[in-house]
Amino acid sequence: MYDLAMFDLDGVVYIGDDAVPGAPEHLTRARAAGAHLAFITNNASRPPESVADKLRGLGIDASSHDVVTSAQAAAHVLLERFGDGAAIAVLGAAGLETAVAEAGLVPVAVADDQAVAVVSGYGPDVPWRDIMRAAVRVRDGLPWVASNTDLTLPTPDGIAPGHGVLVRMLSRFAGVAPVVAGKPERPLLDETVRRVGGERPLMIGDRLDTDIAGAHRAEVDSLLVLTGVTGLAELVAARTEERPTYLSPDLAGLFVAHEAPLATAGGAWELGGWSATVDGALRVAGSGELGDWWRVVAAAGWQRLDEHGDAADTAGLVPPADGSAG
Repeated sequence: MYDLAMFDLDGVVYIGDDAVPGAPEHLTRARAAGAHLAFITNNASRPPESVADKLRGLGIDASSHDVVTSAQAAAHVLLERFGDGAAIAVLGAAGLETAVAEAGLVPVAVADDQAVAVVSGYGPDVPWRDIMRAAVRVRDGLPWVASNTDLTLPTPDGIAPGHGVLVRMLSRFAGVAPVVAGKPERPLLDETVRRVGGERPLMIGDRLDTDIAGAHRAEVDSLLVLTGVTGLAELVAARTEERPTYLSPDLAGLFVAHEAPLATAGGAWELGGWSATVDGALRVAGSGELGDWWRVVAAAGWQRLDEHGDAADTAGLVPPADGSAG
């Protein structure tokens, strides 16, 4: 049904330095079926080639052309607004500066008076003096584009503050909200379609608030996989704009039909041998495929949220290890 598969990276393709189990094989199968594959990331610090190198090291066929970053999306936003050759103050790492230059813009220092706008992105070595200068210039009217607003990012030391923390701080000081290029805003997905090609795109991700919400804003279908950050509690609490078109335990869901659960007169949701109900607590009975277990859970949970305004209680509910028993 789709000719372009757009994959989020962390939690979908890899986790840290390791491939998600089965991901390389599933990606190879998708490419062999004729789909364009794109790997998209909100991280603006790394150039596409370094991301492609990591993917190849995990046994995944990828070139720099297959990788699209929020830095590239931000650069295209700036190019469309200010034109070729415009001077852009860069507050971020090498990946952001490279993207700005490759778009035909001129990256300059934050203090450069020739800058017609400032672009910001994650950069672990950005000096505090540059942050202060950028904040003052934005407050004084310099247009601002942010690569993304992710509040956290994974590091070897654990979950750490992401670029979104800096965006909040600058916004509060300057009283200005930036134009945002990364997910859940649509410029990154639009840039991916523009660069990689495809008329029927599908977004594949593990985060409801960025990957799936971003697909809604870009008006494309989405597949949520459960190999990353989304668990039971997050799934049943998903707002309408965070609900995926499809739901699967892993990337094997790319190659199977996704039947929708059916509502029964008794208030249950049923599919493939499973039956889910909510009476305050969410309960599942029956047996069948694991993917269908998750789908009835989502259907029952979302009905509860829509009708009562509060999420179903999932305490004590554990997904079956192999889908064979409730």
